[in-house]
Amino acid sequence: MQAAAPAQPSPIQWYLTPWKRYVLFEGRAGRPEFWWFALGQFIIGLALGTLAVSSNFFNLVSFAFSLAALLPSIGVTARRLHDIGQSGWLQLIGLIPLVGWIALIVLCAQPSKPMPNQYGEAPLPPAP
Repeated sequence: MQAAAPAQPSPIQWYLTPWKRYVLFEGRAGRPEFWWFALGQFIIGLALGTLAVSSNFFNLVSFAFSLAALLPSIGVTARRLHDIGQSGWLQLIGLIPLVGWIALIVLCAQPSKPMPNQYGEAPLPPAP
């Protein structure tokens, strides 16, 4: 009899992981953690932005959500850059309009380094 394969984390688990580690700027984050979080932020931001057009209340909610998501976004991006062997400070290139954004997307899309690096062991999937 074969052992059952471990269950794959759901997209929701991947999205919630950076919120649980919101002030953790050390260690590593794999591509699924980063990209599911980015997709979730985009969808929620798009929905809140659409609602903000019709109401000042949703404008305030959209601003509050963006502010609350700032630290988790910075943290998961720093850990993602650590995963490819780069410093988390490299995300400051995103401050350069267009070229910096493209460079940051390319860096974050790089495959993970499977071996331990100066930032720690390879990232593990989130706990269920």
